[in-house]
Amino acid sequence: MSVLVNKDTVLMTQGITGEAGLFHSIKCRDYGTQLPGGVTPGKGGQVVEGFKVFNTVQECKQETGANATMVFVPAPFAAAAIIEAIDAQIPLIVAITEGIPVHDMIKVNRRLHLSDSVLIGPNSPGIVTPNQAMIGIAPGNIFKPGKIGVVSRSGTLTYEAVYQTTLSGLGQTTAIGIGGDPVHGMNFVDALKLFRDDSDTEGIILIGEIGGLDEEEAAEFIADEIKVPVVGFIAGLSAPTGKRMGHAGAIIEGKGTSAEAKIKALTEAGVTIAPNVTLIGELMLDRMNARQKHGMI
Repeated sequence: MSVLVNKDTVLMTQGITGEAGLFHSIKCRDYGTQLPGGVTPGKGGQVVEGFKVFNTVQECKQETGANATMVFVPAPFAAAAIIEAIDAQIPLIVAITEGIPVHDMIKVNRRLHLSDSVLIGPNSPGIVTPNQAMIGIAPGNIFKPGKIGVVSRSGTLTYEAVYQTTLSGLGQTTAIGIGGDPVHGMNFVDALKLFRDDSDTEGIILIGEIGGLDEEEAAEFIADEIKVPVVGFIAGLSAPTGKRMGHAGAIIEGKGTSAEAKIKALTEAGVTIAPNVTLIGELMLDRMNARQKHGMI
């Protein structure tokens, strides 16, 4: 099985005629994702690299049957593009754009909460179900169908966890990059609920970082609801208070937002924390083998 995306996913790209949007649309299509076209206002009717171009999301949805979109619109206009997708009732919206103003995302979230759409991002590397569908900017060659669900705030560390589980033979059910911005759509708990309900997900990797309280909320959920092995990694252990690290949301602002606080909460919830990013796959394999040895799977 998988979560959110599969062979039935029909994708559109908002900003498809831009350099990044077109490049990654081709990559997603080459991976096997159904991606018949996309949106660039004012360029409707064109065909670019085999993609039909539409002026609006609604037009593209009606013509292609798209049930997902990825947003490659420049930051000043990206919130409006996300809201357009929400208003068109697109079930899954993946915002790749980085640097969307916080006040714009607050407006997006107000609209999102009144809808049935799911938003991943912004500042997301995307979502991949191996050999079924890829949305975003991930390198498709590192994925392998398997049994581990991956959810991460970091794009690069998503790829690292995926590659390690591929090398170990565990593979992935679905990998989700939720993005590192302070105001975002899907959070860890949302992703954990999906993996909890997926019968093929037999282990979960959770990659967090300093800033915010998402990891602490995830720890509470894991302790109460998750029965499969969970391995975690928290980036930013050496980051000083008040210093932003990488993502806009990666900043120690107060109690509970430091790496130490997050590691403590997750450890108490039964998560095995990798002390080094290179050990994520090895620790996941150890947890899975131990579970199998005790007849739990």
